[in-house]
Amino acid sequence: MNIVVLLAIAAGLIALRFLKPNSLAWSSATWVAVYVFLRYGVVPPVPASVLTMFMFIITLSLAVYLTTTEDRLKEVSNAFVSFFTDKKYTIPLVVALIGLPFIVAFRVYQNLTQLPDPPVVGRTIHPPPPATITFKGRQVDLVDEDNPYRELETSDPTAFAEHVSNGRLVYYQNCVKCHGDNMVGDGLFARGFNPIPANFQDPTTIAMLQESYLFWRIAKGAPGLPVESTPWSSAMPAWETFLSEEDIWDVILFMYDFTDQRPRAKEVHE
Repeated sequence: MNIVVLLAIAAGLIALRFLKPNSLAWSSATWVAVYVFLRYGVVPPVPASVLTMFMFIITLSLAVYLTTTEDRLKEVSNAFVSFFTDKKYTIPLVVALIGLPFIVAFRVYQNLTQLPDPPVVGRTIHPPPPATITFKGRQVDLVDEDNPYRELETSDPTAFAEHVSNGRLVYYQNCVKCHGDNMVGDGLFARGFNPIPANFQDPTTIAMLQESYLFWRIAKGAPGLPVESTPWSSAMPAWETFLSEEDIWDVILFMYDFTDQRPRAKEVHE
């Protein structure tokens, strides 16, 4: 989250309160504040399709708010009539009547004259991982690292079930909106990404990978992808910022348990 943008929005709304705006002006300021926050205040950036969806919901909500009572509806109606008929609004009215069509025309011009997209380049879906990564100050060897809780599956099934249960909680609190209820990559925000989130039920995804590989991808997220895996517009964050090491290993256990798949075994070199 961009704190500077958030503080600027808060300062603007507080200053507006002293001007005692009508409902229409206050709703318009709220719409602008929400757009600025989602567009510039969220890190990593919100995908354009998700931003459009959110702003549609905000617009609909404000429209309902402005029309729920007769007094508020009358206030909005009077504000529109005043803007178009009161001489003190002549200059803003002229600016709006000229400026809005100009903005639309300029956007059309931009779309018609923009350079064509370059040819699609090859993209590695499962790029080779680095030998080691740093997780909250600890060096993790991705070659030899194993899920420390996997052995509990046979040595202590009760403890193993507790880790799987925690992994379920982590998944449905953090991952479900993109990867979906059934882990097929059809979450609420899935179509806002390019490429769309992985389908973990597909045998060509996690069944082909070792658990240390998934630890790397979850911990480092989209910002940790190497060059050969671009271009992408994924908003998957580096989950090491939000989750503990145990939480990541637990959610990996849950992913394999839920999809009824097994992680790829480590190769034995003689």
